[in-house]
Amino acid sequence: MEFLKKKTLPFLLIFVSMYIHGTPSQGADPARQRKPFFERLRRLEEQGLVEQSQAVALAMNQSQAAIQGDVAQLKTWFRKSQRRSRKMDARLQALDLSLSTKNRQWVEEEKEQKAQREAIASMAVSFRALQDALASLTQQVHGQDARLAALEGQIQRSSPSTVVLGLTTAPSPTQLAQRGPGSLQLWRKSQASKSSSQHRNSSQDFTVHVQEMQKSQAPSNHQAASLRTYQGPGNICGTGPVLIFPNTSTENVIFLSPGLLVPLRALTFCSWVRMATNYLGTLLSYATNDNDNKLVLHGRDSLVPGSIHFVIGDPVFRELSLQPLLDGQWHHICIIWTSVEGKYWLHVDRRIVATGSRFREGYEIPPGGSLVLGQEQDTVGGEFDSSEAFVGSISGLAIWDRALLPGEVANLASGKELPTGAILTLTNVTSVGGFVQRVKCTCLEQCP
Repeated sequence: MEFLKKKTLPFLLIFVSMYIHGTPSQGADPARQRKPFFERLRRLEEQGLVEQSQAVALAMNQSQAAIQGDVAQLKTWFRKSQRRSRKMDARLQALDLSLSTKNRQWVEEEKEQKAQREAIASMAVSFRALQDALASLTQQVHGQDARLAALEGQIQRSSPSTVVLGLTTAPSPTQLAQRGPGSLQLWRKSQASKSSSQHRNSSQDFTVHVQEMQKSQAPSNHQAASLRTYQGPGNICGTGPVLIFPNTSTENVIFLSPGLLVPLRALTFCSWVRMATNYLGTLLSYATNDNDNKLVLHGRDSLVPGSIHFVIGDPVFRELSLQPLLDGQWHHICIIWTSVEGKYWLHVDRRIVATGSRFREGYEIPPGGSLVLGQEQDTVGGEFDSSEAFVGSISGLAIWDRALLPGEVANLASGKELPTGAILTLTNVTSVGGFVQRVKCTCLEQCP
């Protein structure tokens, strides 16, 4: 429309000017004057139409060329899109195949993991059953050992002649078996003779049988040395380094790492101990974030002299008497606990001096806590109290995740081999604080 307006406006101006110039001569020959005007007007219109058609044709050609270019670009883009689409389809198919394969693998792995978890759970159940059976067997052995110890005491009280023979304790069946089969048979005969001869003096009969056993099975030099170790710890050698806590400073502390790595349903703590005060102090303290007294062998100056609190999961504890340790000499102690029926035993110099049950029955001591020697933790790894500090010496300390058998305790206290399976020893010491001294002594009696 804008183009037509520009073309029509000149024609109107020409037409008006011609009309104005031709008006005076109309009177002479109006018809003759109008004819050239209309012809010129017609020619101008034809010329304008031609130009308009040419312009329209040119515009149409340009538009057609532009459209053809756009169509060519669209075709090119469409072909590229098709190629990309085919590539994308191929990638999607490959991804789908990979996902399907991965999914099958995941399903198979999940099945395998489920089977492994079930197997582990079954093994855990079996392991706990074995632990319970072992703990039950341990209880039976400890019960037999306690009865034998009671029998030894009765024999010593009723038959002083055994002292003349040089025996401080009647040998146990395990010790007799180590000496030889003949000794064990004689001991069994002595027991059978004692039960079948109630009308005679039983203590005298047993003394005679002990004398016969000594005559028939004289110990070798090595066995005699082992028997001498029963007289006291003075000949105990090779127990490892000695840790000396000289005073009640709260800086005197030893850290062990790693602590407990797995939950404990049974525990044995053994160590050589020499006290330097009239109270024991804290031997061991195990603290976790939820309880700073998960496992403690705790003593302080306000307790009865020679007594210690055996704590498992505060506030539950048992008070144990360690009166023999007040003489300032080396003594070997073992404290044993099992969650089966909550049984516990205290051994001092290979003798059971205390036992009980229903102490934390079915309980588990959790892992992941802080384990220290010589101080009682009121927070994890800190807040020590000098009134609870241990003053004395420690050597040969070890902890097991099971209840040691009486024979193992006796061997350990006699300076023989360390029972297998110890989870912590003094080799796990990572920090020695304060005035604690670490010395090496060939034998314990040589230590300062």
